[in-house]
Amino acid sequence: MSGQMYKVEIVTRPTNFEKLKTELAKIGVTSITFYNVHGCGLQKGHTELYRGVKRESNVYERLKVEIVVSKVPVEKVAETAQNVLKTGEPGDGKIFIYEIKNTINIRTGEEGPDAL
Repeated sequence: MSGQMYKVEIVTRPTNFEKLKTELAKIGVTSITFYNVHGCGLQKGHTELYRGVKRESNVYERLKVEIVVSKVPVEKVAETAQNVLKTGEPGDGKIFIYEIKNTINIRTGEEGPDAL
């Protein structure tokens, strides 16, 4: 097993997902996992209408994107995500980067970057 692997987690608004996916593909990111999440942070609350009753909420819908890279520089992934997702407004999101110790392909038994 050689080569460093990194996991990049991006939590952001779901509106720019298609553009993010396209731009990541251009730099060589071929596999991503994503799912809808909810969260709260520094953004101010907003008023919702639920069954005719107004209520304040500070919980927002977000998209969480997970990427594991070895051959694509992790800095390039973070830079690309920032360029696509940055609006300058609160709620643009966060990028988390983790070192990955090992990856195992269940079907083939390959390990490390070869398993990606």
